[in-house]
This record gives sequence, structure tokens and C-alpha cells, in this order.
Amino acid sequence: MNKPMTAAALAIALGTAMTIAATPVAAQTADKEKCYGVALKGKNDCKAGAGTSCAGTSKIDHQGNAWSMVPKGSCEQTASKTSPTGKGQLAEFKEKKA
Repeated sequence: MNKPMTAAALAIALGTAMTIAATPVAAQTADKEKCYGVALKGKNDCKAGAGTSCAGTSKIDHQGNAWSMVPKGSCEQTASKTSPTGKGQLAEFKEKKA
């Protein structure tokens, strides 16, 4: 058995497996978008300001720098009590009083 051939076959198999495993995730996120200001306290998907560790770290409902993934095109139709427009935003914003 040729060791370089075995290593190459293993590398190809591993690369193929990783590609197949990643494809559904890429497809799922393609029809989603980040929507700021719609997550409830502790229910954000990610980013909730300086010093936070990511998912589940929002301190208030509708925090302007915390986002959740929503179906593409629905963010700016989703209610946000702290947004300047009263709807979710595609970018961070400074919260107004709810």
C-alpha cells in the first residue's frame, strides 16, 4: 500500500464530507437575513454590544445592537418597540424609549 496515496485519498474523502455537511447550512442562511432590534431579552442569535459573548446575551427586549436571523425580506416588516421606525432594521441602531 502506498502511504502518499492513502493520505491523498483520506484528504479527498474528508474534504468531500465537509463540503456535503456545509451545504445545507449555506442553503439555510441564503434565505435569511440579520435583523436588528427584534430579539427579546436573552433570545438574540448574536451580537449584543461590547463585552458580550454572542447568542443569548441581549440585555433588553428589542436591543438595537442585537440581531436575530429572520426570513429574507421580513426584517423591516417585523415590529420593534425601540427602533426609530417601529420595525426591525438591517443595521444596528440606538434604541429609542419603548
